[in-house]
Amino acid sequence: MRATWKGAISFGLVTIPVQLFTATEEHDIPLRQVHEKDASRVRLRRVCEAEDVEIPYQEITKGYEAPDGSMIMLSDEDLADLPLPSKKLIDVLAFVDAGSIDPLMFSKAYYVGTSDKAAAKPYALLREALTESGQIAVTKIAIRSRESLAVLRVHEDTLVLQTCLWPDEVRPAAGITPEGDVTIRPQELQMAKSLMEMLSQDFDMSALHDDYQEALQQVIEARLQGIEPPHEEAAAPAGGKVIDLMAALENSVRAARESRGESGSGAETAQVHELPVGTGAGKTPAKRATRTASKAAAKSEPRTPARKTTGSAAARSAAAPKDTGGKKTTAKGATAKKTASKTASKAASKTTKKAASKTATAKKTTQKRASA
Repeated sequence: MRATWKGAISFGLVTIPVQLFTATEEHDIPLRQVHEKDASRVRLRRVCEAEDVEIPYQEITKGYEAPDGSMIMLSDEDLADLPLPSKKLIDVLAFVDAGSIDPLMFSKAYYVGTSDKAAAKPYALLREALTESGQIAVTKIAIRSRESLAVLRVHEDTLVLQTCLWPDEVRPAAGITPEGDVTIRPQELQMAKSLMEMLSQDFDMSALHDDYQEALQQVIEARLQGIEPPHEEAAAPAGGKVIDLMAALENSVRAARESRGESGSGAETAQVHELPVGTGAGKTPAKRATRTASKAAAKSEPRTPARKTTGSAAARSAAAPKDTGGKKTTAKGATAKKTASKTASKAASKTTKKAASKTATAKKTTQKRASA
């Protein structure tokens, strides 16, 4: 592996001679630009605008176009002699928690190796200090004609330098998130967590591969053999349906269990049902529950024998409506009123007869005493 940068890590008064190695590589299948008519290569040539001739790469240098249109020449020596303290130095600025830097800022990764044997001990010291503290080192480095923010962290037993974007190079996310308040029910959140747990079990990052590159390779091989390449089946249009989020989560958990060979019978599935809205065609569940409770209460009350009442009491009883918790029909209401009226009339008649009898008896007694 060829080193892409050589310099030193400045860690307080400790200097560690190191070199950087590219830690990642892409495995894209190279595709050339060709002429559609005859499949010949299309090449880009460096042509001088003033002379209209192709020039060799050795005669090309860098320049800056001023606002007035004039060009300022910058040679390789000008760029190499920039007054940068981080030109050949990885300067450690601070140590912060590993989770304090947003991964959105991370850019390219380099393995950090020592450039001589004397650097082995300070290298191991910095590595162990970062591992035990759970922190990363914030640094600056000048690499590939620009100065970059970077962090030093530990990957397995190796120090890794991860270049980062400057804070002002990260765009704000304002106006991207959905507008308005969204209500998440506890059942939906719990089901989402269950799905996350199912998808996290026995996950192996190394088992993942690039499906696009494999599909492209199949197409290339088919073309080489002169046969029709495979085509993806057309997916059904999604349309504008509004899906039931809870049902989608439940089905996702069930599918995840089935893919792992687990039975879904013992799954703890949250069932969520919307209460029907009363439309006049029937009673709502709340009204049905009220009538049921009223009937149960009426049955549980002890019955007492009917007592005779006076005419005034019967009249008051007939005038006051009974609270039974249920609706009475018109016929039943009329019958109850007639019964109460008859009872009141009979009671009043009996009371009048008794009063007249007592009055007659009192008169006879008075006459007998007078004659004596």
